[in-house]
Amino acid sequence: MIEERIRQVFAGAGAEGQLHVLPLHVRAGAAGEAGAEPGAHEVAVGADAPVVIASIFKVLLALEFARQVVAGQLDPRERVRVTAADRLGGWGTAGCLDDVELSLRDLAHFAMSVSDNTAADLLLARIGLDTVRLLAKELGMERTRIVGGPRDLLESMLAEVGARDEREFAVRYPALPDDRKRRLAVLDPRHTTASTPREITRLLQLIWSNAAGPPEACAFVRDLMGRQVFRHRLVSGFPDDVTVAAKTGTLPGLHMEAGVARYPDGAHYAIAVFARTHDLAASRPTVDTAMGRAAGIAVGYLRESGNSR
Repeated sequence: MIEERIRQVFAGAGAEGQLHVLPLHVRAGAAGEAGAEPGAHEVAVGADAPVVIASIFKVLLALEFARQVVAGQLDPRERVRVTAADRLGGWGTAGCLDDVELSLRDLAHFAMSVSDNTAADLLLARIGLDTVRLLAKELGMERTRIVGGPRDLLESMLAEVGARDEREFAVRYPALPDDRKRRLAVLDPRHTTASTPREITRLLQLIWSNAAGPPEACAFVRDLMGRQVFRHRLVSGFPDDVTVAAKTGTLPGLHMEAGVARYPDGAHYAIAVFARTHDLAASRPTVDTAMGRAAGIAVGYLRESGNSR
């Protein structure tokens, strides 16, 4: 049974996994015009159970930004200054040592390509948290909850650990017992930004079918997902001639990625994979490889099933 095989892949990496993979029907020569493949199978492992989505929420963020640009509500060239007060630490502008100035669309680029948390927060402040929440509802993502941006999640973690800033958190967090670490609200889908694997593949399906907004907005998000620099999860499970456009998410003990794999024959597959490790010190490369392998196994099964129909 394909589902049990996938569970064993995760178990071998010391993790529990959830996954949903869905073939998309893309018309020849019409990139971006995709829907669920008629009569298609799916592979679902815990696909309807809630999951923390962390930075995967940035796909919705980028989509709402693009929709507002197309509607003429925002000028993508509008300049934003990133100061020390904005920076969270990490990739992109979040890790800069000096103030920088860039456009709104470059904030979107950094938020998606290198998962820049500061860029995401500034973009979210410009377009509005409530509009992103309303977008999820509009797209039928009824079980998706967005509690805030990266800074909100970080401040939640600092408060729970009793740290005043990131530096103090870096000292206090490692000293906590594992069971206390696992009880952090940001790791519990009941209390943080969350969805289900099935709703995430629905979002991807709508973006790839130009049904999540104007075609220009959907194309913008697809392009940004294709620019992601992290190639250690989904990509690791596919041959070199398969292109993957995706967005990762990571929190202590949680590893996730959502994306679309495109084969040379034109076949597309929407994929959402989530892994929770039993051991918070588990090897990340081992878990990341398991995620790619699970996705590759699921897509391989769907391709074989499709060829046999």
